[in-house]
Amino acid sequence: MDIYSRDVSAEADSDRAAIVLVHGGGWFRGDKSKEVSLATKLVDAGYIVFAPNYREAPEHTFPASKEDVLTAAQWALASDRAFDRTKLAFFGGSAGGNLVVEASIATGRPAVSWSGMFDLLAIVEQTDDLPATPTTQDLNAMKSADINQTGRNDAFLRWTILDEVGGDRSLLTKASTARHASPTGGPVFLANSLGEFVPVSDARAMQAALAEVGVASTLQLIPGTHHAEGYTEAAIGPSLAFLHDVFSAVRA
Repeated sequence: MDIYSRDVSAEADSDRAAIVLVHGGGWFRGDKSKEVSLATKLVDAGYIVFAPNYREAPEHTFPASKEDVLTAAQWALASDRAFDRTKLAFFGGSAGGNLVVEASIATGRPAVSWSGMFDLLAIVEQTDDLPATPTTQDLNAMKSADINQTGRNDAFLRWTILDEVGGDRSLLTKASTARHASPTGGPVFLANSLGEFVPVSDARAMQAALAEVGVASTLQLIPGTHHAEGYTEAAIGPSLAFLHDVFSAVRA
């Protein structure tokens, strides 16, 4: 885990909120070290940021990554780092966007999800006429903001999902976040581009599932094909406003 912090004073530090920042990478690639830019923006906004790694497919399949994100949050809450324990949220994009909503459902904490994948079963069923094809992009060499920026790639999206469940389609229902929204989950901010890698219908399905159980959410739809951190400049302001509002409600 990497920790990003700017200490101000004992009083201010103990009152600040914390963010567990979860990297993307299709559950099979990615690393906390790529989150420096986004973590710095969050620190500049007054947060302490915990950026963990998590176990990745295919060696470790669902639900290993979700379990690790929850463990990271528990570690942060039990640590000696100064922040208000009532004010912790999850923030992530792409596969990280999936994992933070899973964590929100499990803990009741807020989450900001950029381009998360949520109804994995539906995506796989809708692409059954396609092969599951890995990407030709060199993901390890690319910045997070440069990955999957050219629009839909359903064969690769299908591949990432099936890889996350080790090819076991019987796990897809349990792994589909939109199918187990809970009334005890935390509020969620969702962002998605209209023509991006993850179909916008998936973000809408997640919002509908949250509404069905009475959980508040905000959905920002962004023009173009940018994916997750590729639309940081468009989404960071609304995301920070959402976090400010939910944490202000905690103080009230």
